[in-house]
Amino acid sequence: MQEAAVVLGVLRERGRKGLPFTQLYRQMFNKDLYLLAYGNIYSNQGAMTPGAGGETADGMSEGKIDQIIGLMRHERYRFTPARRVYIPKKNGNGKFRPLGLPSWSDKLVGEVVRLLLEAIYEPCFSGRSHGFRKGRGCHTALRKIQETWTGTAWFIEGDISDCFGSFSHDILLGILAEKIRDNRFLRLIRNMLKAGYLEDWEYHDTLSGVPQGGVVSPILSNIYLDRLDKFVEQELIPPYTRGERRARNPEYHRVRARMKYARRTGNRAKARDLEKQLRTLPYGDPMDPGYRRLQYIRYADDHILGFIGPKAEAEQIKARLAAFLRETLGLELNQDKTLITHARSQRARFLGYDILVQHCDTKRTGGRRAANGKIALRVPPDVVKAQCARYRQHGKPWLRHEAQCYIARAAGREWRRLSLDLMANRSPKRA
Repeated sequence: MQEAAVVLGVLRERGRKGLPFTQLYRQMFNKDLYLLAYGNIYSNQGAMTPGAGGETADGMSEGKIDQIIGLMRHERYRFTPARRVYIPKKNGNGKFRPLGLPSWSDKLVGEVVRLLLEAIYEPCFSGRSHGFRKGRGCHTALRKIQETWTGTAWFIEGDISDCFGSFSHDILLGILAEKIRDNRFLRLIRNMLKAGYLEDWEYHDTLSGVPQGGVVSPILSNIYLDRLDKFVEQELIPPYTRGERRARNPEYHRVRARMKYARRTGNRAKARDLEKQLRTLPYGDPMDPGYRRLQYIRYADDHILGFIGPKAEAEQIKARLAAFLRETLGLELNQDKTLITHARSQRARFLGYDILVQHCDTKRTGGRRAANGKIALRVPPDVVKAQCARYRQHGKPWLRHEAQCYIARAAGREWRRLSLDLMANRSPKRA
């Protein structure tokens, strides 16, 4: 068999060219891929976390890899049900989310599948997708918003209800079948999705969704939601993006002409007043019907759109987005969390940050209003309050236990030193 780097390089090149894959399953016999997969996951924090059968990375050996490959050759490998536990949601107000803990062998096979799927699909993913991708993350998504979303008027915050638990297996396998023409490999993924889970030692079927905690779940979710990225890029952005630049604001240029005339005629007081008025007026027409911009960023199941235009059109974009998710992907937008936010007067929450558009007519750099329209990222006030609460007691700052002990020890040493000094200087009593 070929080396893992050669195999993945060939798959990556074919994926970039959009070619089909007809003999992908036989790569599950490649021992070098399993060794690469082991190198990727053996040091993970969950490598020693047992699944339903108690198997961990401790029992790993080349013999186990040979055993898995032998079962794969005859399509006899079976995924064991994952052990389900519940972990608290971050800022979930006491709510919990399910987490599946697969066996070590299933993690190893899942990592091999992930390597193959990532090589095929990564070259084709949208540049607006930043979740679970090498070289991308929360910081790249936020930086893209900060650098390119200048002048945004409305934020459309997208939140999908129970996204990872609502993926349709049939839709997901249909998407995979468009590129992968290998029924054995598709059956392997179907068996992985249908493995079920154990909760309180009771078996449950997995009728939909990808297991949260599974090695291959991130790439499968990106493959599924790539349809959303393509819809926004091909169906929403073109009709809602037009015009090279805004039309000129007649009032701005009228006041500017009056200011120049006042300076030429020597009326400095009037020129200063007109200059102050000019700073409060936008250079371009904010209601220009020929100028529209629509931006889009997605991280995992969280996505946000930035729109320059009237709110009525923002409502249309939200409705079209909800219809596509419901009719094509079988997903539902959470209407309580999918908000249309005015960019200048309100804050949109994305990836833990508050996003807003700055506006300050008095802040100038190089004679220009440098702050207006720029995107600002702010730490939410509730996050600041929660972090400060760790160092407060009864609403006031308090010393940590280690600091209290240090001060107490220092005070004790000082008291003993003073006592010895007093005893040394005390004169003995005479009879």
